Amino acid sequence: MSIPFLKDDPLPPGEAQVLAPGIRRVICGNPGPFTYRGTNTWIIGHGSSVAVLDPGPEDAAHLAAILRATEGERISHILVSHTHRDHSPGVAALKAATGARSYGFGPHMTPPEQGGEGGDHSFHPDVTIADGATVETDHWRVTALHTPGHCANHLCFGLEADDSEGVLFSADHVMSWSTSVVSPPDGDMAAYMASLARIAARDDRLYLPGHGPPLPEPAPFVAALAAHRREREAMVLDALRAARRATARELVPPVYGPTLDERLLPAAARSLLAHLIKLAAEGAAMRDGEHWEAR
Repeated sequence: MSIPFLKDDPLPPGEAQVLAPGIRRVICGNPGPFTYRGTNTWIIGHGSSVAVLDPGPEDAAHLAAILRATEGERISHILVSHTHRDHSPGVAALKAATGARSYGFGPHMTPPEQGGEGGDHSFHPDVTIADGATVETDHWRVTALHTPGHCANHLCFGLEADDSEGVLFSADHVMSWSTSVVSPPDGDMAAYMASLARIAARDDRLYLPGHGPPLPEPAPFVAALAAHRREREAMVLDALRAARRATARELVPPVYGPTLDERLLPAAARSLLAHLIKLAAEGAAMRDGEHWEAR
């Protein structure tokens, strides 16, 4: 099943886009093969109780854009979806500028020496929010949904506000422009699939992702994402059976084909590793160091 990605996103970095009453978006100028046009920072609410979701990386221009977009208002909450370096390092400067407290599931869960080198290990939330916890003011409320897979401490946020029912801030769990990277050990394919099924069971009408444009009518998109992962897993198992014994990196060409962007090769190998770990847990593969065999 092909995934109907949305690639058209003309919003320039630094400008504020009003999506709905009480929902604004500012893109950070950090484009790349994994961030698309940049990290989306979401501004929730207005007036005296404004939340900023994912301030992005350390970036003076982006901080200035957030403050410019909320001029005359009070930022009272800083929400963090997860602790990757393109999402949470900007919290410190925004806290210093506003005095707002930060909210998140917790610090990055995988130490650098155990493969967590891509995480922001400096972030520690002022307020820890567990699955199902709510953060609210008189004008809006968000409910945290723990959705591990892309990152072990990943949160999506369901919004309850005037004229905004059925809105999910899906962060990097579901992005409109691309599939999510699932890189062990902090990324977990089995957890990702379970988290995908969890949000698919909701009745949201709009996803607001961490990168890429808003995603309306997300149900068929999420179904396509799940089907894609199942198809990829079947391809991994077929390639492993054909090779009899292989590393995750050696499986990239037969699974992804010869046209894969070279910049994406390491991430592709990590994604295949996530599939292999899941297959091993289910008894379909076995590991011998860096090598794998089908069972």
